[in-house]
Amino acid sequence: MEYVIEMNHITKVFGNFKALDDVTLCVGKGEIHALLGENGAGKSTLMSILFGLYQAESGEIKINGKPAKINNPNDANNLSIGMVHQHFKLVHNFTVLESIVLGRETVKGGFLKMEEARKRIMDLSNHYRLKIDPDAYISDITVGMQQRVEILKMLYCNNDILIFDEPTAVLTPQEIEELMKIMKNLVDEGKSIIFISHKLNEIKAVANRCTVLRKGKFIGTIDVETATKEEMSEMMVGRKINFHLDKPELKTGEVTLEVKNLTVVSRSSHKNIVNDVSFQVRKGEIVCIAGIDGNGQSELVYGITGLIPIQSGKVTLNGKDITKESIRKKCMDGLAHIPEDRHKHGLVLDYNLQENIVLQTYFEPRFQNKGMIRFNAVREYARKLIDQYDIRSGQGEDSIVRDMSGGNQQKVIIARELDRNPDIVIAVQPTRGLDIGATEYIHKQLINQRDKGKAVLLVSLELDEVMEVSDRILVIYEGEIVADLDPKTVSVQELGLYMSGSKRSIQHEKEA
Repeated sequence: MEYVIEMNHITKVFGNFKALDDVTLCVGKGEIHALLGENGAGKSTLMSILFGLYQAESGEIKINGKPAKINNPNDANNLSIGMVHQHFKLVHNFTVLESIVLGRETVKGGFLKMEEARKRIMDLSNHYRLKIDPDAYISDITVGMQQRVEILKMLYCNNDILIFDEPTAVLTPQEIEELMKIMKNLVDEGKSIIFISHKLNEIKAVANRCTVLRKGKFIGTIDVETATKEEMSEMMVGRKINFHLDKPELKTGEVTLEVKNLTVVSRSSHKNIVNDVSFQVRKGEIVCIAGIDGNGQSELVYGITGLIPIQSGKVTLNGKDITKESIRKKCMDGLAHIPEDRHKHGLVLDYNLQENIVLQTYFEPRFQNKGMIRFNAVREYARKLIDQYDIRSGQGEDSIVRDMSGGNQQKVIIARELDRNPDIVIAVQPTRGLDIGATEYIHKQLINQRDKGKAVLLVSLELDEVMEVSDRILVIYEGEIVADLDPKTVSVQELGLYMSGSKRSIQHEKEA
């Protein structure tokens, strides 16, 4: 096989932590090569070395058979390497058009010439079915749309070697299907793709070969067509994975969370993005809000948790009106929130791990005395959660969260929220970017909350997660609840019809 990329015996060390230990990766010309591994296995670190963001302590990189020194992303771009990062590298107060051409601007007489770039970007958008609004600001678009912008940015640069780092983590099932087609088309056009993913179904659907990393070490490269999902998962985590969730019989109690006639107005369009939504979540049940990204589920959660103001409606927790309470007061009343954007709403990235662990509890007597933080108590508590939730980082509780892998950042949030013993857990995309072992663990944690008599409101774009974890499914479409379904009796196809707006339940048809 002719290799476009050869990364031989790569070793990378951060302080005392060996992130990569003698790793080799060879990618063939015109193939989709999957890179599989747990959170913190070193996948993103390896790709960051290939893209010039990090330099390896030892090892060699060859591009098209020639040794290459990649000191920065400009060197990578000059070698025709492009990368869609797991955490998007976009400027929030730029438009979509400005973000795509950034660093590749056309200038004439000291002035930006955007007409040609606009036409080319729209042509790419139409060709690859990545529908975007070139004049929308990055801060106003969904994470799914930001993903499309990142992909278009790479395509705009005419790169031949494409790195997709967890590209489907924020996409809907329909968008994932489209992306799979796009990737196959790109390979047919002569490009080579490295596809980092935790999702074995996706790897089986598009990849030719797969290289597996575990704890920074090379485990092996396998042929995807002949390998089973069980074999791949065992290589990744070093143990057998149970793909089926065991849930005890549903035993619901009193209403924990009640939302009545909630309306939220969009800041950009000034229209109702959440329109007169009402529902209840009882003790001992997991209610899932399912919908295609951008149908108001994010704003619904923001309204309930207090991240954005609501236009009208009422939110009660254990019978108490918490609609206008502060976020801290809602937390103290028993509300936990695992947000969809862990960087924006879940963590202070430049704080260390232990500081992030106590963000919502540092003022409690166990962590402070007369206004002074009891750091020994904080450190001891953080160590307990690190061990309990298997949070991996280079320097333990002193690790800066920005430097941790995405999956381990997510574990910090989940540990912090669940350990507060909340009455209602609002979990939005809780397994986004998590490997199969961590996903299995998080699902068990949510079911454990349910079995302890707690209420769980899950918001997910993953249909497998929706069907497997939830006790009841509420489908949201264009800001309205259009169906209340039982996952035991509804099919994935029928659920898809409700999500796309092609179908509405009789009860909700009458209400509409």
